[in-house]
Amino acid sequence: MEMDTVGLAPSTLIFIVLGLTLLAFIWGRFRYDLVALTALLASVMLGLVPAEAAFAGFGHPAVITVAAVLVLSRGFERSGVVDVIANQVLKVGERLVLQLLVLVGTVVVLSGVMNNVGALALLLPVAMRLAREHNTSPSLLLMPLAFGSLLGGLTTLIGTPPNIIISSYRGSITGENFGMFSFSPVGVAVAAAGLVFIILIGWRLTPRRNSQASTEGMFDTANYLVELKVTEDSKANGLTLPQLRDELEEAIPVLAVVRDDNRRAGYSFHGILQEGDILLLEAGPDELKLLEDKVGLSAIAEPEADRIENENATLENNAEEKPEEDTETRQPIDTEGLQLIEAVVRNDSMMNNRSVKQLRLNQQFGLHLVAVARDGSRLKQRLRDIRFQTGDVLLLQGSEKEISDSLSTLGCLPLANRELHLGKPRKLVMSVGIFALAILAMMFDLLPAAVAMSTAALVSLLIGVLPLRDGYQAIDGPVIVLLAAMLPVGEALETSGGAEIVADALLTFGAEWPIFISLIGLFILTMLLSNVVNNAAAALLMAPIAASLAQGFKVSLDPFLMIVAVSASCAFLTPIGHQSNTLVLGPGGYRFGDYWKLGLPLSIVVLVVALPVILLVWPL
Repeated sequence: MEMDTVGLAPSTLIFIVLGLTLLAFIWGRFRYDLVALTALLASVMLGLVPAEAAFAGFGHPAVITVAAVLVLSRGFERSGVVDVIANQVLKVGERLVLQLLVLVGTVVVLSGVMNNVGALALLLPVAMRLAREHNTSPSLLLMPLAFGSLLGGLTTLIGTPPNIIISSYRGSITGENFGMFSFSPVGVAVAAAGLVFIILIGWRLTPRRNSQASTEGMFDTANYLVELKVTEDSKANGLTLPQLRDELEEAIPVLAVVRDDNRRAGYSFHGILQEGDILLLEAGPDELKLLEDKVGLSAIAEPEADRIENENATLENNAEEKPEEDTETRQPIDTEGLQLIEAVVRNDSMMNNRSVKQLRLNQQFGLHLVAVARDGSRLKQRLRDIRFQTGDVLLLQGSEKEISDSLSTLGCLPLANRELHLGKPRKLVMSVGIFALAILAMMFDLLPAAVAMSTAALVSLLIGVLPLRDGYQAIDGPVIVLLAAMLPVGEALETSGGAEIVADALLTFGAEWPIFISLIGLFILTMLLSNVVNNAAAALLMAPIAASLAQGFKVSLDPFLMIVAVSASCAFLTPIGHQSNTLVLGPGGYRFGDYWKLGLPLSIVVLVVALPVILLVWPL
């Protein structure tokens, strides 16, 4: 046996494996699914997990349920729910408190009946539009919205993966899982308290990023648009746009080519440049110098921000020297129809850690990258050198017919579009009806959760509520691998005696204190863990410890498991603790240290409300 060779007890080995795994999660150099898979295979090599059971997690009911819920959630996204919600939310008026009440309240409700990340994805574009229409800083809306999605996930079995994991774990011990609404008494109380706190006090603790957080500020194309004319002597004369980029050794975005008053979008212009052509592009002073030095293109119009101030003086001074047609070319080129869209890179995006060249954005997806913003400010480095990260906000240009599908394939969430209408309503009633039948089947114990949700997902695909391709894309591969890999590792923590050792330490520490104090300790420990690793991983690791602790105290298992379920979803302190937090990082212009300012007091509110309610509903 490998463990005999190593000479260490199984419990010691599992602690070493888990310690290294947690460090890797915190480091973030490798994606969490790869870290989890490494931990699983290391556990197999060390004899902690039987080889024949190594991949049993991929067939675990909790994993199947999570995958099915993700598919159903995407069905809601595609069915027109966002349009229905947006039309109502946008009527709330200018009062910030009312905006927060409607937005956060809506995401709390939605997160109870669908995946909480999916619920946030529905409302994030609505919040951005609301902020723009009422001149509100997005940073005041987005963090409360993200935290609201976490609170809403507490209210039902399918709201968040930790609930599904805890329910399944209870079934493995007692033979009976938690039901669809077993989490509701505690979850609703906590969500209501959190909502009240955010609306009355919490939003004041969020940073106000007036100049940077707004994507209008990050991507104010009017301040960067310049018009360059191809002359007879220009080196650009006779070149195609790809050849022009090669000459420049810089991917300066050409938004449009104007020839004889006809405008062609840059991404669709495949001819050669001719004398008299006008290029509309984004460029600063450095780029303008590069264009003039290398290809002989000079600006014939100032950036839009300076045009109004200088146009009259320029025309007056040069009226006698400039011909009529030059004056006409100085008129602003209409940017309507350029199909610009802003989108955020999701955590499951194929763009993560890859460049424009690697992705072949233009050739394969028909998208032209105009600009990238990160942490609330526009990146100044070369576009071709940028490796995309989760939360990056992109300004893209593409065909209206193809851009929605391209963003979906890439794993990007549209934030605000210009002349685009994504997510047209489709079969909303059928989508809701299928979901309702699945819930009823679970409520009356007609089908287990995994079977009911999988059946609903299958029917949605069969009747066309969701295209099959979108169904597969909806399944978050990294999350599924994380769950499937960590389930056997979590079981190894229990079978090796590691969970019992931790529980004994907590029992010894709390021997002279009421059990209530140990519950607080379990809550805080799980909450801190969930802020540095995925919340599902936190639930998987802490469930065996909670069970050993309950056994040591010789009390009911249920309150301890409920503590883990609630605290594992309280990842309010960091942007990496939960996908919802990461998703608003870029659009909100937040920094890493911004989250705890609202997250810490909100965590205290959850702790103060959750513990008494848990003990009332699930007595010791």
